[in-house]
Amino acid sequence: MGNSIDDTICAIATPVGEGGIGIVRISGAHAVDIAARVVRPRNQQPLQQLENYRLYLSDVLYPESPLPPGEGQGEGPAIDEALVVIMRKPRSYTGEDVVEIQTHGGARILQATCHGLIRHGARMAQPGEFTKRAFLNGRLDLTQAEAVLDTIQATTSRSLQAAQSLLRGSLSKEVDALRERLIRVLAHVEAGMDFAEEDITFIQAAEVQQALTDTRLAVEQLIASYEEGRLIREGIKVAIIGRPNVGKSSLLNALLKLDRAIVSDQPGTTRDVIDESLNVRGIPLRLLDTAGLRRTRDTIESEGIRRTEDAIAEADVLLLVLDGAGGITDEDRAVCETYGSRRHLLVMNKMDLPESRSFDANQLHEGTGPEFVKVSAKTGEGLDHLTSVIQSVCLKEGLEATPSVLVTRLRHKASLERAHRSVEEAMRSLERKESGECVALDIRAALDALGEITGAVSTEDILERIFQDFCIGK
Repeated sequence: MGNSIDDTICAIATPVGEGGIGIVRISGAHAVDIAARVVRPRNQQPLQQLENYRLYLSDVLYPESPLPPGEGQGEGPAIDEALVVIMRKPRSYTGEDVVEIQTHGGARILQATCHGLIRHGARMAQPGEFTKRAFLNGRLDLTQAEAVLDTIQATTSRSLQAAQSLLRGSLSKEVDALRERLIRVLAHVEAGMDFAEEDITFIQAAEVQQALTDTRLAVEQLIASYEEGRLIREGIKVAIIGRPNVGKSSLLNALLKLDRAIVSDQPGTTRDVIDESLNVRGIPLRLLDTAGLRRTRDTIESEGIRRTEDAIAEADVLLLVLDGAGGITDEDRAVCETYGSRRHLLVMNKMDLPESRSFDANQLHEGTGPEFVKVSAKTGEGLDHLTSVIQSVCLKEGLEATPSVLVTRLRHKASLERAHRSVEEAMRSLERKESGECVALDIRAALDALGEITGAVSTEDILERIFQDFCIGK
């Protein structure tokens, strides 16, 4: 028998491990009654009679504690004391009756509390099911539901700021305004179709064309914000590449300010891709240290180079590291020729050595790009400038010019692109003076595409993809 939206669900809402506080959350039509069998308020009042949004000191009972005949209040020995709060519908996170039990943060206590709730009629929540119910009950739209997950996963101030903007409805309001404009145009077009034989015009073709033009422009601006929004949310993937022994691992350690990668004079020391994150001015940088690129017959080193190529394919920008003390080699030229067409920076390492003064980057082939940064992984000189250049290359608008509404997810971008195509097709139908049915069909397609962003139009498949990434308890 499958899970139902009518079930009462429960889950541990705090991270696994020891902590001062642990929270068990219950939501559903029977949340209060079920919780009443697991917790016993110290004021001796039945849980069902307690006020909303107030914390009550209570005892948490053993899961096997018996119930008095004909009563809904648990009795028996307590395993912990807790604070209990009731949030009755509709003023709760899920829009249903919600009870939160705040115990001490021991794993055994939390597990026993959940076991007691399940024993008395609740079931364990699926990943993201609390937030999914908030969406289904109209408390959140889909962009806001996704922003809940982004808020939890945010690692920098800028990614948190972007998530909070979405949670407050910045994108939803923009999309809703676009849909409202299209709905008004569609209403006039369809009204004209109904009265076509009476020669009544409800809206001029030029007005429809202007409304569609304005919509197309607004959609294009949202699509254009995706690249920056994605980088702020996911982080800038930076692959550090180059021939062996140019100081790639030393550069990673210097940027992280810790000894994360093994450094050795022996070529081929790095055999696998090392993935670490760095917070730079509120923007997450994902640094990928890679194996040195060269021809080799060593099976393990060859596998490392293959993984390096996978990391390069996923990277937003490449750092092509050169040995400032050793000069340009044929291997350097081969790396630059192979990957020079990608967005990249040339990084001359070991600028602290006297030999680096004679380094000539012009020896590399044309088309390697204008960006050339000198650094010393040993002394740290030039590293701040390097991170600034990485940001300026990837975030072309600059950190202070970020638009107020950002598209951060590929799902949103794909829907916007479909809406854009439909709006353009409607405009072409108008220009060709085709029937109102053709124009109306394209406008409806644009409306559906925009509706998928906020959940005004949704399918179970879309919902499953969105909420499967959530943790249990949220």
